Amino acid sequence: MEAAWQRAAQAREAEGQTQRAAAERLAISSPWAAPPALELSYRDDRWQTSAGRREAEVGLAWPLWLPGQRTARGAAVNADVDLSQAAVQAGRLHFAGLVREAAWGIAAQKAEADLADAQVRSLQDISEDVRRRVKAGDLAHADGLAAQSEALAAQSAQLTARQRLNASAMQWTTLTGLALVPDLAQANASPDAAAGSSDSREFSVETHPDARVAALAVERARKRLDVVTATRRDPPELLLRIRQETPGRGESAQNSIGVGLRIPLGTASRNQPLQAAALSELDVALTTKQRTDERLAADAAMAQAAVHTAEQQWEADRQRSVLLRERAALIDRSFKAGETPLPELLRAFAAATQAEASFARQQAALGLARARLQQSLGILP
Repeated sequence: MEAAWQRAAQAREAEGQTQRAAAERLAISSPWAAPPALELSYRDDRWQTSAGRREAEVGLAWPLWLPGQRTARGAAVNADVDLSQAAVQAGRLHFAGLVREAAWGIAAQKAEADLADAQVRSLQDISEDVRRRVKAGDLAHADGLAAQSEALAAQSAQLTARQRLNASAMQWTTLTGLALVPDLAQANASPDAAAGSSDSREFSVETHPDARVAALAVERARKRLDVVTATRRDPPELLLRIRQETPGRGESAQNSIGVGLRIPLGTASRNQPLQAAALSELDVALTTKQRTDERLAADAAMAQAAVHTAEQQWEADRQRSVLLRERAALIDRSFKAGETPLPELLRAFAAATQAEASFARQQAALGLARARLQQSLGILP
């Protein structure tokens, strides 16, 4: 999961959001509401009377915080920081789900491939035994052809299973960058082997990373609305100017210092669109949180039911596999004793193989169901 997350573009985006929030936090620590501005002006009468009158002025303008504006912006920035951190956890959980699906997909394909290998070995043994008995005259030549045909069919199925396993392994490498595929053979030895405390504990929607992201999005929208409320007009500006005037030729320059305050006026045409946008963001965030909580609760309930069903199917397939494998072994002994024809042995062997394949698939399905339950509960691997 860590390898997949480090390769993800979402990880870079999450880091960028955190850095932007940190930069905004640094910005509000400034004593000014915005960067200061420098004013320069110069005028003379050379194109009019040419009496030598000149005037030069240098000024600085410092935007000031409105009452309550700095506190509101600080709270909004803190909400952005909290949301960016929660988004990282939600992103990691999302990639945990991808890794879980890929890992158990490999487990299912590996079980199929291992079973195909075992089937090839068994049918080759049967084919070799039939060939010897045909040569000895105990069986017809048609039985030898049938046994060879079944062995070749098993080899074809083996190649298909191996190709699917290789494809799953390549998908795993693309996702994680790792060449080594996971080994989950012991993760599902029994229905209780992978049962953890997460299955039995009471699920709380609030602890899920997605629910936390939705809740923090609501909090951020409220804080942004507070910023709009505290910023009814553009920030006032403190002005400091130094002026040098020369009344005319031969006269000495006169210097003066001026201090001023520029106060913009807030109007409805400025404030109403900003407030409407903030209220709309809050309404969307509240609706999203409600839908997210409902979805998470439903996902957890469905995942728990799926685990329960998968465990029952696992037990049924296990018993069926044991019974049909025992039946195939009995018919095999009967065939070797010359009491059972080859077609019946092949049918028994095919039934036992199908049961074992179903059991192997169900083992992987049970592991995937448990992984999906942990995913729905918001638990990382």
